[in-house]
Amino acid sequence: MDEGRVKLEVEIRNAVLMAIYKKTGVRYVPVAVSNRHAHLSRADMEVLFGAGRKLTPMKSLSQPGQYAAKETLSLTGPKGRIDGIRVLGPERGSSQVEISVTDSFRLGITPLIRMSGDTAGSPGGRVETKLGSVELSEGVIVAARHMHISSAQAQIMGLSDGQAVSLKSAGGRGVVFDNVAVRSGEGFDLEVHLDTDEANAALLRDGDLLEVV
Repeated sequence: MDEGRVKLEVEIRNAVLMAIYKKTGVRYVPVAVSNRHAHLSRADMEVLFGAGRKLTPMKSLSQPGQYAAKETLSLTGPKGRIDGIRVLGPERGSSQVEISVTDSFRLGITPLIRMSGDTAGSPGGRVETKLGSVELSEGVIVAARHMHISSAQAQIMGLSDGQAVSLKSAGGRGVVFDNVAVRSGEGFDLEVHLDTDEANAALLRDGDLLEVV
């Protein structure tokens, strides 16, 4: 897994953005487009992939310690099924699947926009692999748009945890993303997470820059 290279690239990128802000007063945030994915608990991991089985890291993600695993699963809702959903690591205390609004129509699940981890009262579904299946009573959500930023970066940019900001994109389909939640603290690095519906609507790709307005 290319953890060291990804970490260095993120450090260089964000150092440049901090320097731009100090020089111009303009705050830019890089985009990470978040496709549908799953987070699994230890118990569900063992049912789906076998007793004692651990996730197999495949690719480091830009947030410290986060990675895409080789493992995938399927999610079935009242009207449909989506295969090949990537599992992200590390494991969590409870399982959840993050989908787009478009995915929710395909599955027949009422889209509920929540911050990751806030799954109480959300729709459920059946996650499965060739080895087993788990009925989730809740945990299928559309992730609320959010911006990660370290404590040091937030101090420099004048942002705080829990704050809501607006981010502006440029180009032929420029938009302003309102109500972007700031998540600041240790273990975070500067980046805004948008799902595929949001990114496609504004023709955004990984690494594109949005301006904090």
